[in-house]
Parts: sequence; structure tokens; C-alpha cells
Amino acid sequence: MNILYVAELVGKAGIYALKKGLPELRKTHAVDWVIVNADGATGGWGLGRNHAAYIRKLGADVLTTGECCFYKKDLVQNMEKLPYVLRPDNISPAAPGFGSRIYNLGNQKIAVAVMLGQSGFSRLHSDNPFVRLPVLLERLSRETPFIILDFHASATAEKLTLFAAADGRCSAVIGSHTRVQSADETVLPGGTAVICDAGRTGSLDSVGGADRETKIKEYLSGIPDWTREAWDRPELEGVLISLDNKGKALSISRIRHPVPASPHTQDDEDASPGEETDGAQNA
Repeated sequence: MNILYVAELVGKAGIYALKKGLPELRKTHAVDWVIVNADGATGGWGLGRNHAAYIRKLGADVLTTGECCFYKKDLVQNMEKLPYVLRPDNISPAAPGFGSRIYNLGNQKIAVAVMLGQSGFSRLHSDNPFVRLPVLLERLSRETPFIILDFHASATAEKLTLFAAADGRCSAVIGSHTRVQSADETVLPGGTAVICDAGRTGSLDSVGGADRETKIKEYLSGIPDWTREAWDRPELEGVLISLDNKGKALSISRIRHPVPASPHTQDDEDASPGEETDGAQNA
């Protein structure tokens, strides 16, 4: 089984890079399942309902989020209707949506989950991921050995420690949030593929996907500003993970796929919110 994880989409440039790059990657690498981190897809922060549907139509099987999961009200109001969108699992059970799901993939089942780290997030409070992790993985492993975890966290030390705790218990743990691809991809002794951060999909000549001059002014003034997105050097980043028939990782490799520069076309911004079903079941 070949799993493609597309690193965090940042703004319209990220959605554009996904649109242009995903078809070729699916064909070249014989991809069976596509996970897209969309935590910054709408305006650089959060995910809107229309963009969620559009990213799904572009070929994403599952959309993961992070600390920005509730930033867009239209998504929050519709989360229960979107089985392909996941928010962090280790937040309040009273929150809308689900942090893990089991999906049908041919005659197999695959589980995808999201957990949030505890360092540096002030607007969304989460439970200790190390306490929740064994409970989550035990529950999912009753249904399938194919388990992919998106660990959205700031601190490298926290990520590395959770990788060690998860080794042998799931197929892969993919770090996200920093929007900078790390070069530490590996398969741990227990058969779990890991990387500290899969990177970002969007403009490379930017500050985390935002316009550089705007971010410089932000640091000079102290006033947060994400109003201008960057478009220079769009690239799709992520990782490709190959699994054996027991859910153990055979390999993990980084993906960096440049796409042609583009004018800011309207069709890359719009999305249709059509209802979709994919056989997902509550995990």
C-alpha cells in the first residue's frame, strides 16, 4: 500500500500546487491513498467549508487539520457532515467532528487520526497526547493494522518522543505544523515510519506561505498580518510511505514537486460545497 501525505496547504497557492501536482504524483508513485493536511488552506489559517469540498474533489481522500481546525465558522457548523475532515483527537469530546476515522480502501481498511502537541498552542487546549495515544491506537488496531497518525506539534523534542512511544503500534506518525520540511525521515525498529515535519505545500519564497514583506512589517510593528499570501515558486511537498500487508512501513521518502508558476486564477480559489459520502465510519 502506498500512502501519499501532502504537507500543509497554505492559502490559494497551496491549493493551486495540489491541483497541478497531485495527478502526476498519483500516477508516478502508484498512490493508493492521499492524506492532505489542510490546516492553513483558507487564508493561511484554518479551513473553510468550500475549500474542504474543493480539496476533496482534487483527489484528497482525507483532510487533516491542527490548532486552526475551528477558525472558520462554516466548517465548524458542517463538520459532522464531512467524514473526510479530521480535527485533533485529543481535544474535548464535546467538540464537533472526529479526531480519527476508519475508511474503506478496496478490501482493506485504513485508519487516519490527528493529535495535537501541547507546546506553543494557546487558543486550543488539548489533553496530554502521550496519555491518549495508547488508548487511541489500541482502539484503531482492533479494526485495521494500517494506521496513519498526523501529529500536529511545535516542539521537535515532543515529536521525537511521541515517535518513540508509537513505534510498532502504528504504520506512520507524520509531523506537521512548522511548515518547513525536515530531513529526518526514517523507519523506526518497530516498523513505524516517521518524519518531524512533512513541510508545506504552497509558495517556497515566503514566510510559511505568507508574503515576506508583509511578515517583515509584522515583526517591526508587532501587529499580526496574514492578509497577503505569497505565490512565488509554488511546490507540493510531503512524504510517500510504502506499507506491507501487515501495516508495517517498508519505506518513507520525502516529496518535493515544483509546479509551474501561475497567474492568480479564480478557479483555483472557488469550490463547490457539494455533499459527498465515502463509506467512512466513526472510529
